[in-house]
Amino acid sequence: MPSKRPKFVNGKLYHIFNRGVEKRNIFQQVSDYFRFVFCLYELNDKRLIKMRDRIEKRKQREYKKYTGETRVYTRVYRKPLVEVVVFCLMPNHYHLVLRQLVDGGISLFMKKLANSYTGYFNEKYHRKGLGVLFQGTFKAVHINNDRQLIALINYIFSNPIELIEKNWKESGIKDSKKAINFLKTYRWSSFLDCIGTPNFPSVTERDFIVELLGGFNKIEESIKDWILYKTKPERNLEEIKKIILE
Repeated sequence: MPSKRPKFVNGKLYHIFNRGVEKRNIFQQVSDYFRFVFCLYELNDKRLIKMRDRIEKRKQREYKKYTGETRVYTRVYRKPLVEVVVFCLMPNHYHLVLRQLVDGGISLFMKKLANSYTGYFNEKYHRKGLGVLFQGTFKAVHINNDRQLIALINYIFSNPIELIEKNWKESGIKDSKKAINFLKTYRWSSFLDCIGTPNFPSVTERDFIVELLGGFNKIEESIKDWILYKTKPERNLEEIKKIILE
């Protein structure tokens, strides 16, 4: 776990992560996952964003589409703060890989994300007077090289496996095929988009990852290799942690 937040530099990649206070679930229903993903897209803008307005506009577009009515919409051009490269949402925590695009971009984006989602969550679940949802401020690690990035991508994308096999990272996995199939049905991650299955394609900028790993199929193979490596008794968990957090 990093003890000091790095200085954010434009163009560089960072692993961003946080969990619920007291490890409580920050996603309790499917709609919560959808809301967080929606925030990842809509709040990535230098301008002040009112989520209620964005949600209402989206509802209007969906209604017009459903009823077949025609209407001309003015395209809203965003001014992104970051590139969201990778994301994975788990019941009580999240992982992101972000590239900063403008000075202070990551800090502003994460502030907007935390405030907006916390407000939504507290209102929905009647948490009056309980403003804190996350375990302090977000954690961040600078990604120094391709080796670290590839290990981190494998680590993040394989995270949901613990929902079907608890403690698999320590004890190994029983059925790697079942694990991969589960990941290919898990919507709350950008893994599907990275292997060529459209899920939330507008949220992430992933072309360079696909190129780095050699294509959609290679990303899936990389995850399979990672899972198999983690089943080997000679695997070094401390070395894995060092690579991810170095």
